[in-house]
Amino acid sequence: MPGWYRPGPAGLALVVRVTPNAGRDAIEGVERRDDGSVALRLRVRAVPDRGKANAAVIALVARALGVPKSAIVLTSGATARLKTLAVAGEADELARRAALLAPADGPA
Repeated sequence: MPGWYRPGPAGLALVVRVTPNAGRDAIEGVERRDDGSVALRLRVRAVPDRGKANAAVIALVARALGVPKSAIVLTSGATARLKTLAVAGEADELARRAALLAPADGPA
Protein backbone atom coordinates (compact mmCIF):
# COMPACT_ATOMS: atom_id res chain seq x y z
CA MET A 1 0.00 0.00 0.00
CA PRO A 2 1.35 3.43 -0.85
CA GLY A 3 2.22 5.78 1.97
CA TRP A 4 0.32 8.75 0.59
CA TYR A 5 -3.14 7.40 1.44
CA ARG A 6 -4.47 5.45 4.40
CA PRO A 7 -7.93 3.92 4.73
CA GLY A 8 -9.70 4.52 8.02
CA PRO A 9 -13.09 3.90 9.60
CA ALA A 10 -14.62 7.10 8.17
CA GLY A 11 -12.92 7.09 4.76
CA LEU A 12 -9.45 7.90 3.51
CA ALA A 13 -6.60 10.16 4.61
CA LEU A 14 -4.48 11.59 1.78
CA VAL A 15 -1.07 13.26 2.01
CA VAL A 16 -0.51 15.73 -0.82
CA ARG A 17 2.24 18.17 -1.78
CA VAL A 18 0.84 21.23 -3.50
CA THR A 19 2.41 23.68 -5.92
CA PRO A 20 0.12 26.74 -6.07
CA ASN A 21 0.08 29.40 -8.79
CA ALA A 22 0.89 26.76 -11.43
CA GLY A 23 0.04 26.91 -15.11
CA ARG A 24 -2.64 24.22 -14.79
CA ASP A 25 -4.54 22.09 -12.31
CA ALA A 26 -3.05 18.59 -12.38
CA ILE A 27 -2.19 15.48 -10.43
CA GLU A 28 1.42 14.72 -11.26
CA GLY A 29 2.05 11.45 -9.47
CA VAL A 30 3.77 10.30 -6.33
CA GLU A 31 6.76 12.07 -4.83
CA ARG A 32 9.21 10.48 -2.39
CA ARG A 33 10.45 13.13 0.00
CA ASP A 34 13.95 13.42 1.46
CA ASP A 35 12.76 12.05 4.80
CA GLY A 36 11.40 8.91 3.09
CA SER A 37 7.75 9.92 3.30
CA VAL A 38 5.53 9.83 0.23
CA ALA A 39 2.99 12.37 -1.02
CA LEU A 40 0.76 12.78 -4.05
CA ARG A 41 2.06 15.77 -6.01
CA LEU A 42 -0.57 18.30 -7.14
CA ARG A 43 -0.46 21.58 -9.06
CA VAL A 44 -3.22 24.18 -8.90
CA ARG A 45 -3.61 27.47 -10.77
CA ALA A 46 -5.03 29.22 -7.71
CA VAL A 47 -2.85 31.53 -5.65
CA PRO A 48 -2.17 30.77 -1.99
CA ASP A 49 -4.28 33.68 -0.77
CA ARG A 50 -7.23 33.44 1.63
CA GLY A 51 -7.66 29.72 1.10
CA LYS A 52 -8.03 29.87 -2.69
CA ALA A 53 -5.31 27.25 -3.32
CA ASN A 54 -6.74 24.97 -0.63
CA ALA A 55 -10.20 25.21 -2.22
CA ALA A 56 -8.65 24.37 -5.61
CA VAL A 57 -6.89 21.35 -4.10
CA ILE A 58 -10.15 20.09 -2.63
CA ALA A 59 -11.94 20.59 -5.96
CA LEU A 60 -9.18 18.78 -7.88
CA VAL A 61 -9.11 15.80 -5.52
CA ALA A 62 -12.92 15.62 -5.36
CA ARG A 63 -13.13 15.55 -9.16
CA ALA A 64 -10.39 12.90 -9.40
CA LEU A 65 -11.97 10.63 -6.76
CA GLY A 66 -15.55 11.19 -7.91
CA VAL A 67 -16.78 12.53 -4.58
CA PRO A 68 -18.48 15.83 -3.69
CA LYS A 69 -16.22 18.63 -2.44
CA SER A 70 -18.16 18.52 0.83
CA ALA A 71 -16.76 15.02 1.46
CA ILE A 72 -13.21 16.40 1.73
CA VAL A 73 -11.78 18.28 4.70
CA LEU A 74 -8.31 19.77 5.03
CA THR A 75 -7.06 18.32 8.33
CA SER A 76 -3.52 19.73 8.39
CA GLY A 77 -1.22 21.99 6.43
CA ALA A 78 -3.56 24.90 5.68
CA THR A 79 -0.61 27.23 5.07
CA ALA A 80 1.98 24.63 4.04
CA ARG A 81 2.70 22.86 0.78
CA LEU A 82 2.40 19.47 2.48
CA LYS A 83 -1.23 18.86 3.43
CA THR A 84 -3.40 16.07 4.79
CA LEU A 85 -6.94 15.67 3.51
CA ALA A 86 -9.70 13.51 4.98
CA VAL A 87 -12.11 12.06 2.43
CA ALA A 88 -15.40 10.76 3.84
CA GLY A 89 -16.88 7.65 2.32
CA GLU A 90 -16.40 3.91 1.96
CA ALA A 91 -12.67 3.36 2.59
CA ASP A 92 -12.09 0.38 0.28
CA GLU A 93 -13.73 2.05 -2.73
CA LEU A 94 -11.90 5.34 -2.08
CA ALA A 95 -8.58 3.46 -1.78
CA ARG A 96 -9.25 1.75 -5.12
CA ARG A 97 -9.93 5.12 -6.76
CA ALA A 98 -6.89 6.71 -5.10
CA ALA A 99 -4.62 3.94 -6.39
CA LEU A 100 -5.69 4.86 -9.93
CA LEU A 101 -4.45 8.44 -9.47
CA ALA A 102 -0.81 7.30 -9.49
CA PRO A 103 -0.73 3.81 -11.02
CA ALA A 104 3.06 3.53 -11.13
CA ASP A 105 3.08 4.31 -7.41
CA GLY A 106 6.75 5.13 -7.44
CA PRO A 107 8.67 8.35 -6.93
CA ALA A 108 7.87 10.97 -9.53
